[in-house]
Amino acid sequence: MSKNGWTVKQVTMKKTTLLLLLVALTTVAQTNPEITKSALKVDMLFPEGKTKALILSYDDGRTEDRQLVQLMNKYHLVGTFHLNSNKLGTTTYLNKEEIKPLFSGHEVSVHSANHPNLPDISKIDVIYEIVEDRKELERLMGYPVRGMAYPFGNTNDAVVEDLNGLGIEYARTVGDSYNFEIPKDFLRWHPTIHQFGKAYWEPNQPEKDQNELAQFYTTVTAFLQTKELAVLDIWGHSWEMGTDSKKWNETEKFFKILANNPSIYYTKQIDLVDYINAFSNLKFAVNKNSVTNTSAINICIKINDTLYTVLAGTTMQLAL
Repeated sequence: MSKNGWTVKQVTMKKTTLLLLLVALTTVAQTNPEITKSALKVDMLFPEGKTKALILSYDDGRTEDRQLVQLMNKYHLVGTFHLNSNKLGTTTYLNKEEIKPLFSGHEVSVHSANHPNLPDISKIDVIYEIVEDRKELERLMGYPVRGMAYPFGNTNDAVVEDLNGLGIEYARTVGDSYNFEIPKDFLRWHPTIHQFGKAYWEPNQPEKDQNELAQFYTTVTAFLQTKELAVLDIWGHSWEMGTDSKKWNETEKFFKILANNPSIYYTKQIDLVDYINAFSNLKFAVNKNSVTNTSAINICIKINDTLYTVLAGTTMQLAL
């Protein structure tokens, strides 16, 4: 027994506890802040730090595209147009000589030469349909055509495999996702929603049309209000409007709702693909103190709520 009433065993236990506490505090104090940076999340933002991207995607290349492009240009919107090159110049289709001036400032993309259902034809015919369409559209536009929408929106694993090596970097279906997520597989790119939802798909169904229109505008509103990174991909055909002024007025209505919004990146679909790929290819130092952008595109990122613009072809020091 010690003079203060503690036993030798109690003193020993006390010293051991203090020693373990000291070790624990020392361990915390010695945590390397540089190593913790490896766990930092790097968020992609769209150009200029925008949080939303809008794709307007229309198929076939029918003569109604003239009015649709005019309407897009009126509201400074950007479209992606998927064309059947072997149908151009035939009844109800655009003429080849007007393709380049009409779609200036917009994207022209593959939709197959003749619009067959690709899962129903042979591999060699799938390749022929895609390559011939791509070649002719490139001749008309004067630039590499790298995107696509599946005819009828139909594809399968075999068709996707056939696209490998054909220079196609994204391919859009017609399977509405009703969300704003960036697709994980660019060759199975599911859009958000058809223009007007499925309104007007069946004749003389006014109640159904109203319900579908309501869902469409609910989706548009959700896109405008979300705080998350979001892509709204609307698809359709200009021939669906035809000569119906009501449908054209509805088109102009949602164009006006989406136009001139400072938080929206108005983009061609291939430009968005290039941007996402450039972000994915950023090269970070192990300690996240610097990043190199090897692409030709300025990339906006967010780390710990701080925004950075990593200029094309440069290395940037990050103040973390």
